[in-house]
Amino acid sequence: MTAAPGRPAAPLPAEIEPADLPADAIEVGRIADAWGIKGWFKVLPHSADPQALFSSTRWYLQPSERGAKAFSGTVLLRVRETKEHSDSVVARADGVDDRSAAEALKGCRIFIPRTSFPTAGDDEYYWVDLLGLDVVNREGVALGQVKDLMSTGPQSVLVVVREEEGKTVECMIPFVAAYVDKVDLQARRIAVDWQADY
Repeated sequence: MTAAPGRPAAPLPAEIEPADLPADAIEVGRIADAWGIKGWFKVLPHSADPQALFSSTRWYLQPSERGAKAFSGTVLLRVRETKEHSDSVVARADGVDDRSAAEALKGCRIFIPRTSFPTAGDDEYYWVDLLGLDVVNREGVALGQVKDLMSTGPQSVLVVVREEEGKTVECMIPFVAAYVDKVDLQARRIAVDWQADY
């Protein structure tokens, strides 16, 4: 355990135990701060749709990259209750019974195994599953790989990159049915109605 200079770290409750980060763990948010006096804490999800946070009662925490740390490595947090509150999520967990215990988790990064995510509906995809997929247009021209996704309000946009004459070329393709013909997760490929010079 490490602590801020001049202030010893409070020991973690027994219910929060060291753990190995699952191989399929995805970072889904971070703990912003304590919420109230009974051990609840506020979570800032990385996604506008925080269903992964609600689907799992086992969160894996790692300390923030900077700032005081109450622990090092990875710990397992057993979540008792999670609910939406305003523009964020609030939760409570075993061993986090008061404000001080919740404050000790401030800044922690939250990871959840991909296998714990709820099943996506037809024609729905998790962003994390689209990253790295090859993008090819109807003519068979390789447009690059999905590097990132952006939310522009009503739709998401694929950020696709490729190397061309020693330079990195980036294009943005709206992730809507008008331009996306097929997503094949098994083949790791997205077929689109898009040209390389758009």
